Amino acid sequence: MRRTRTQGQGAARRGRDRRARILPTRPGTSRVRGTPPTVAVVGAGIAGLAAATALAERGVAVTLYEKRPYLGGRVGGWPVELRDGTTATMSRGFHAFFRQYYNLRGLLRRTDPGLERLTGLPDYPLRHSTGLRDSFRHVPRTPPLSALGFVALSPSFRLADLRAMDPRAALPLLDVRVPEVYDRLDGTSAHAYLDAVGFPESARHLAFEVFSRSFFADPRQLSAAEMALMFHIYFLGSAEGLLFDVPRAPFPAALWDPLARRLARHHAEVRTGTAVEHLEPTRDGGLVATTGRDERRYDAVVLALDIAGLRSLVGRCAQLGDAPWRERIGRLRTAPPFLVSRLWLDRPVAPDRPGFLGTSGFGTLDNISVLERYEDEAARWSARTGGSVVELHAYAVPPGAARDVEEKRLLEQLRRVYPETGPATVLDARHEWHEDCPLFPVGGYGDRPTVRTPHPRLVVAGDLVRTGLPVALMERAATSGFLAANALLERWGVRGQTLWTVPDRGRSALLRALATLGRTPAGRGRAD
Repeated sequence: MRRTRTQGQGAARRGRDRRARILPTRPGTSRVRGTPPTVAVVGAGIAGLAAATALAERGVAVTLYEKRPYLGGRVGGWPVELRDGTTATMSRGFHAFFRQYYNLRGLLRRTDPGLERLTGLPDYPLRHSTGLRDSFRHVPRTPPLSALGFVALSPSFRLADLRAMDPRAALPLLDVRVPEVYDRLDGTSAHAYLDAVGFPESARHLAFEVFSRSFFADPRQLSAAEMALMFHIYFLGSAEGLLFDVPRAPFPAALWDPLARRLARHHAEVRTGTAVEHLEPTRDGGLVATTGRDERRYDAVVLALDIAGLRSLVGRCAQLGDAPWRERIGRLRTAPPFLVSRLWLDRPVAPDRPGFLGTSGFGTLDNISVLERYEDEAARWSARTGGSVVELHAYAVPPGAARDVEEKRLLEQLRRVYPETGPATVLDARHEWHEDCPLFPVGGYGDRPTVRTPHPRLVVAGDLVRTGLPVALMERAATSGFLAANALLERWGVRGQTLWTVPDRGRSALLRALATLGRTPAGRGRAD
């Protein structure tokens, strides 16, 4: 449904794009009436927190379960004691809060209306080992000038390369729609699609691999539909641009502790350190959730788990959903492992180093963050010691890679990219190695769950979910959490959360017309 001035009371997107799309909720009461229904939200990552918040605000009796001792899931944080005796907050690494993330930012506005706990980084620089550098600081934000400006300003694009491209193969990027983009491109890998377009190798690393590796996946494993969707969200579909915000403080202090206090004010029960081990449907339509400590009956359940957790729980619950649904859940796959190394150095990096740098061609190193440039806790440590807090990311680590070897390689690449760190002593280090991000493989779209399930009171949320909307990564998690809450609230006649997305199609009528020229059966690629 398209945006109108009268829809979505209190749902201002707070962005600059006037073509952002509103998805108004169904009419209903503002809160539940009578005895509040009970809902268990299993998983307290972004999706679970969004669902729990929307439900609790409307008078639902919410219990939020999280097996970890902290909130936020993959964007959570926990205390660690450094060798010098000070306490720091460790996490699973840098996250960019893009201005297109309307629903995630709406969740954060619950406790920070002006988003003052976020700060914008002045640039999104990219550096290749060949010496090529790209920047989004001066790229226009309004499409199609954003894409044209990037090509014009980037040294990665040469005239000869542009002449060699196949414009017909690239036409679908001009009008990306969901779910149609999956019908067309899900059977092709991102790597194969870029080959078909003839996209320049140097520009491919800087302009597109940054997207595929944001999914913790090698382009040969990633569906081209997901890459095309990312291109739409950031380049041709939105006027918000590619610059982003980051939290001024560690994730718990900036984001989740305030939200937990808000949930408590709405009488939600937050049970961290508690995993739901089994779900059993009841004859009256509800579900019983069993933990290691107790079991409780609920009127409905939101499953907001990562793929491993979802597969494990569904696999233990033979009565949950139906057999085809459980089989599809069982086929879901996780992306390759990734590594985050955070180093506390005894001396500072050069003063001109950015807070965030994307890299390509430096082995498995994908980006470098200098935390004291934006995070208050790291800035205090840096001011006290004269050192730097540096974070290194390796996405999609090769199969069979040894942790200790990869950790050493990241440090070697840091010294290659930032030579002044060569003589630095590592005063302390923490390494996070995980393999729990969703993989969006070639041809895998049909297996991904939707919010609704065969059980009318069981819904699913998370960045693995098919929403039918132009959202991805953290924004898909937040959006699916709100959609899950809305699906349950609709049953009880309660008005849900109004949502926003980037436009659901190409912005220009001319570009949409051109895109139709590329919509032929011959345009379908193949997996490589």
